[in-house]
Amino acid sequence: MAHTPENVFAAIADPTRRAIIARLAHGSARISDIAATFPMSLTGFCKHVRILEHAGLVRRTRHGRENTLALSAQPLQQVAEWVLNYERFWNLRMDRLEKFFVAKKEESR
Repeated sequence: MAHTPENVFAAIADPTRRAIIARLAHGSARISDIAATFPMSLTGFCKHVRILEHAGLVRRTRHGRENTLALSAQPLQQVAEWVLNYERFWNLRMDRLEKFFVAKKEESR
């Protein structure tokens, strides 16, 4: 299954899924243990997990009846690169704005 940037962006758009990612950043955990911290049914929680799996952000391991989740952060690199492009854009804009105000201040002297 291809993990597209669109899947990753859609997955991290939801605050519940971001909270799951944040929890898994501290280490692998059983699905039931993570789900217990959210005010929703296990079925609803598992829908969020499937979206994260589809985006390649989590890996599920089954040991008998136990399901463990682990973070797979590599797809977040695509997001970081995309954001970095806009960081450069805004830094250039802010530099121009600063130069504008410095010039205006010097004109008023």
